[in-house]
Amino acid sequence: MSRLQQRTVFITGGSRGIGRAIALACAREGANVVIAAKTDTPHPKLPGTIHTVAEEIRNAGGQALPLVLDVRDERQVRQRIDEAAGYFGGIDALVNNAGAIRLTGVENLKVSRYDLMHQVNARAVFTCSQAALPWLKESGGHILSLSPPLNLNTRWFSQYGPYTTTKYGMTMLSMGMAEEFRRYGIAVNCLWPKTLIATAAIEHEVGGPQLMAQGRKPEIMADAAVSILSRSADELTGQALIDEDVLRQDGVKDFEHYRYAAGDKPLLPDLFLD
Repeated sequence: MSRLQQRTVFITGGSRGIGRAIALACAREGANVVIAAKTDTPHPKLPGTIHTVAEEIRNAGGQALPLVLDVRDERQVRQRIDEAAGYFGGIDALVNNAGAIRLTGVENLKVSRYDLMHQVNARAVFTCSQAALPWLKESGGHILSLSPPLNLNTRWFSQYGPYTTTKYGMTMLSMGMAEEFRRYGIAVNCLWPKTLIATAAIEHEVGGPQLMAQGRKPEIMADAAVSILSRSADELTGQALIDEDVLRQDGVKDFEHYRYAAGDKPLLPDLFLD
């Protein structure tokens, strides 16, 4: 039986990259998938919209609901989550995937950009989780945030502390919610890649196409997310997990098919991992 059969998964930032990959993987496992993102119309430089991902899912025989969502708008967040729950009859999982990145220190970062990262990263975990809570109480569901383990090595603060603090904020909120919501049977975990993942954020914000060749495809994060979402709160909650570790626990030994580019270039570890 499919691991997520008839469960409804609400994914923020689901129009491309890791969010799209998670949406497709959940659909393959039988889930109803809500693709919630700002991208309603095609971007001139970036492929994918909420509608193209929904079409991919439907063409594969799955159930999808595309919803325009700006995670900074708390009223819209509540409306969209309730709309999705009404459409599918509830919500079983929330994936906090939407993210904003700028690897710049305090001296040269605009306040508006810091506000954006805070709102799309840490604050959105709060607003989306709070809005989904009534539905997750009913389902005994799962909250999964794409954020890293807490690593206080100063190297992760010295060059781009603003971004680091917003990503760590996601993890700290998740750790708190894991304990706060334990009495409801809701699992709350975080997931982070062991290696760089080849996405538009890497290409346009970090290091360009050459770095992508030393990364993995988003599908490794998607497969790890499905594994986590298929487990109960009794089995797994309050953890900051690494994609490869999750899949190794599932018995996966060969990770070569996840490489973005063929070859023997060494894979680059992702941020926040020593």
